[in-house]
Amino acid sequence: MPNFRGAVMPFIRAIGRWTMTALVINCVIGSGIFGVPVELTRLLGRASPLAMLATGLAMAVILGCVAEVASQFSEPGGPYLYVRTAFGRLIGLQVAWFFLLVSLAAPAATANLFLGYLGGLLPWAGHGWPRLAMLSVLLLIPMLANCYGVRSGATLSNLLTVAKLLPLLLLIALGVFRFSQHFQIIRTSEVVSPGISAWLSALLLLIFAYGGSESALTPTGEVRDPRHTVPFGVLTGLAVVTFVYAFTQFVTVATIGASSTPHPLADTASVLIGAGGGTFVAITVMISAYGRISCTMLNTPRLLCSLASQGDMPLFLGKLHARFNTPATAIVLYAAAYWILAASGTFLWFAQLAAASMIVIYASTCAALIRLRRQQPQADALRLPFGHAFAFVGIVISLALLTRLGLRQALFMVVAALIALVNWWWARRRAHQAEPAIVAATAPQ
Repeated sequence: MPNFRGAVMPFIRAIGRWTMTALVINCVIGSGIFGVPVELTRLLGRASPLAMLATGLAMAVILGCVAEVASQFSEPGGPYLYVRTAFGRLIGLQVAWFFLLVSLAAPAATANLFLGYLGGLLPWAGHGWPRLAMLSVLLLIPMLANCYGVRSGATLSNLLTVAKLLPLLLLIALGVFRFSQHFQIIRTSEVVSPGISAWLSALLLLIFAYGGSESALTPTGEVRDPRHTVPFGVLTGLAVVTFVYAFTQFVTVATIGASSTPHPLADTASVLIGAGGGTFVAITVMISAYGRISCTMLNTPRLLCSLASQGDMPLFLGKLHARFNTPATAIVLYAAAYWILAASGTFLWFAQLAAASMIVIYASTCAALIRLRRQQPQADALRLPFGHAFAFVGIVISLALLTRLGLRQALFMVVAALIALVNWWWARRRAHQAEPAIVAATAPQ
């Protein structure tokens, strides 16, 4: 039988600056970059690369706030822990459940995307029991790597980050080399003509494509020198993602124009590489998707561990393996839930929630900056210049984007809030029941 001990045993701090940077990149660049150009080009045409840059700047405002708040914590938990510390258990659990639902729905969709492309290359693997067998292998590798130790999980994430960046950078280099000699400047009319509604819709779409960096903050308990490592990783990772996104969109528009096509990157690769372009993009999508799967297997179980350590979920979720110092129970349970959703397809019910949840998490973390500065004015942490102003702008951006959400997404948010409310009632009731026992145990004899 495995030997487990409580979560009081310290984590191994094995994540340095560049591993944190790679984790951010891996969490953000998933499958979205391969689908976003379709809708983005439809909305904005040749001005769409500017939307990538504009969203990168908007995210810099939000993630600057996130970096300041995160630098004050050395425990796992990410935005849940930040918001709980600032506003209490109820609001913290709201953020935690939005986070958990996104962490199940989005990766399950990513796993299905991987299997879909694999089925295109190997038809026998796309249906029935071979598909389930491939899904099992797909999840087993990162699950075992992360159970074995944070170093092996982080190393796998690093390798997949490099593997997903190389083909995208190759496509960018080929496109820039081909079209740099006769690039046409984007005219002001092309920027203005889509209208404010199209630009807001594009920014909303891209906020989701840029989402994921908040997940990379969850394993802070295993980060070396969080005060410096976390801000460096978050902001450097965002800079790399913005570069890749903007130039990928530029190359796509420069290669195939602003016409609508269901597979823009595959069509772009076919022009730049030749007949093998479609296969090249299929393999790139699979590598990118698998990278996202590996980083969620590293991050999400640490959130469960943090919830348990704060008394907001059963204590067994917070236990660390006696030998490997990893939350192995939480990792295995998360992998099992992940497999069920990806195998059954029920993740589609939750998929609409992912977009709104990211915005709620960002807005809550920006608000936490203001509250924590009042609560802990002398905290040994990064201090963002004009931090209150940045936090206010981040909240305004989030609220503006929420106005673009539909009724169905709002209903899903209400469901998540109700689940969090039930969790809060359970945790509060358990804490009250435990108080007499604690008083009796600490009373003088």
